[in-house]
Amino acid sequence: MHRIIQKSVLGAALVVLGMWANAQTVPPENKITGEQPLGFISGTILDQTGAVAIGAHARLTRIGQSPSQEFVSGDNGQFSFSDVPPGAFHLTVTAPGFTSQVFSGELSSGQVYLVPPIVLAIARAETEVNVGVPTVEVAEAQIKQQEKQRVLAIIPNFYVSYVPDAAPLNAKQKFELAWKVAVDPVTSLGVGAVAGFEQAGDALGGYGQGAKGYGKRYGAVHGNALAAIFIGNAIMPSLLKQDPRYFYKGTGTTRSRILYALASSVICKGDNKRWQPNYSSIIGSLAAGGISNLYYAPGDRNGAGLVFQNALIRIGEDSLGGILQEFVVRRLTPHHRHEPAQP
Repeated sequence: MHRIIQKSVLGAALVVLGMWANAQTVPPENKITGEQPLGFISGTILDQTGAVAIGAHARLTRIGQSPSQEFVSGDNGQFSFSDVPPGAFHLTVTAPGFTSQVFSGELSSGQVYLVPPIVLAIARAETEVNVGVPTVEVAEAQIKQQEKQRVLAIIPNFYVSYVPDAAPLNAKQKFELAWKVAVDPVTSLGVGAVAGFEQAGDALGGYGQGAKGYGKRYGAVHGNALAAIFIGNAIMPSLLKQDPRYFYKGTGTTRSRILYALASSVICKGDNKRWQPNYSSIIGSLAAGGISNLYYAPGDRNGAGLVFQNALIRIGEDSLGGILQEFVVRRLTPHHRHEPAQP
C-alpha cells in the first residue's frame, strides 16, 4: 500500500512538471492574447488652471515587461493606449517646465481603464535645472502661469510672481511680457479712463477740450504708459540684467511685509537672484518723464522739474502697488500659484 501511494504521488508530480514545461514553451504574448483580452488605457492631462496640457509626454510601462509605450497629448489634452495586456502598470507624464507626475494602476483583462485627470505642477527652478531642463523653459512655463493672473479675472496682474525662487527671464521674455501688457485691452481702457479724468480736471490745458483735446490727452497718456512699460520693464532690465517682477512675500510680520512692499520700488532681484538697487525702474521712470516733454503742449512742459516730479510719482505708485499686492490683490487674483517665501 505504501508503495502504491508513493507511485501515485510520483505520477501526479510528473504530470504537473510536464504541464509546467509545456507552459514555458508558449510565448507570453501568445498566452495572454490567446486567453485574456487586451485592455485600453486613456486619460486627460491638465495644467493647474484646469486647462488642457497640449504636447505633454505620457509613457506607459508595464511592471516586469518591456518595451514601454509613449503618447503625446493632443489639442484636447488626452492620451490613450490600446492593446494593453492586463496587469500592473506605471504611467509617467512629463512636460517642459513641469514636475513629472506618476500614476500606477492595475488593468484587468479586457478593461477600459479611465485614468483620473493628471494635473501638472510648475516645477521649482532649481529642481528643473538639476534634472537638465533648460532654465529658459522653466521661465517660459512660469510666465504662462503669470499671464493667467487677472485681478477680479479682468485686470492684468502679469508682473507678479507668487513663486519666490522663479527662474530669471531672458531679454526676449522680458520684451514679450511687456508687449503682453501693452496690447492688453484693459490697458487701453485704463488709458482712456485716465485721459478722461485729466480732461475733466483740465490737466494739460494746452490740449484744450472737446473730442480733439481728449484725443491728444489719450495719446499722451498712452505714450507715457508705453514708455514706462518698455523702458522700465524690458529695455533697462535687459541691459542691467534685472528682474522687472514683484515677488510676493506673503510671510512674516505685517510690519516686515509693509517695509518689503515699500522697498520694492527701489529694490529688485537681479537675474542672478540677488537683491540690488532697482536702477531699471528708476531710470525707466526718469526716461518716460523726459520723453513726455517731447509731445506735451509747450505751455505744459516744465523741463527737469516735471521729469523728476513724474518719476517720484511713479516710484510712489510702485510702493503703493506693492502694499496692495501683499495684502489685497492676491485674494482677488484667480489662477495664481503661491509658494510662500522662506521667512
